[in-house]
Amino acid sequence: MTPRILVFAGSLRADSFNKKLVRIAAAGAHAAGAETTMLDLRDLPMPIYDGDIEKAQGLPPNAKAFKQLLIEHHGVLLSTPEYNSQYPAVLKNAIDWASRQEPGDTPLMAFKGKIAGVMSASPGALAALRSQMLVRSLLLYLGMVVVPAQIGIARAGEAFDDAGRLKDEKQHAAIEALGAEVVRYARRLAPGA
Repeated sequence: MTPRILVFAGSLRADSFNKKLVRIAAAGAHAAGAETTMLDLRDLPMPIYDGDIEKAQGLPPNAKAFKQLLIEHHGVLLSTPEYNSQYPAVLKNAIDWASRQEPGDTPLMAFKGKIAGVMSASPGALAALRSQMLVRSLLLYLGMVVVPAQIGIARAGEAFDDAGRLKDEKQHAAIEALGAEVVRYARRLAPGA
């Protein structure tokens, strides 16, 4: 079976460094034989998680759509920015909604046993590694297998060329390799892969 990998960034900004970065990883996953699905969280706006909304109406339609995408894929490639040393609220909110158990679900079925590759980019010198570590921890808690590679791109405003490639070929190759590593893990570990 061909591994299916969901690809997205924890950013809404149209020209996001993290959207550029995760596209490079997606190319590496595609070259390794995966089917990749690009997702922009901007296309699935969700209300802030509220247990009263969930109780009264169930999951909002876009939260259901995001959760279903996670269920249908063997893994994710995710790039996160860093806001005040944390990952963005839009990312946490989407994950919170997708973690909710609906009738007929097994606990955390959108996450458990899936493979994750996490990366980050930031205009600062720390490459958003603090937020990346927190995202990795969250995904592990949800039952995902997070691949060991931990790559962050510092000074991201200067790191990409006009075509969206990383100017540093070693960095570019490392991000592509991260995408391929998720595919290798998915082939070995993901159910049905």
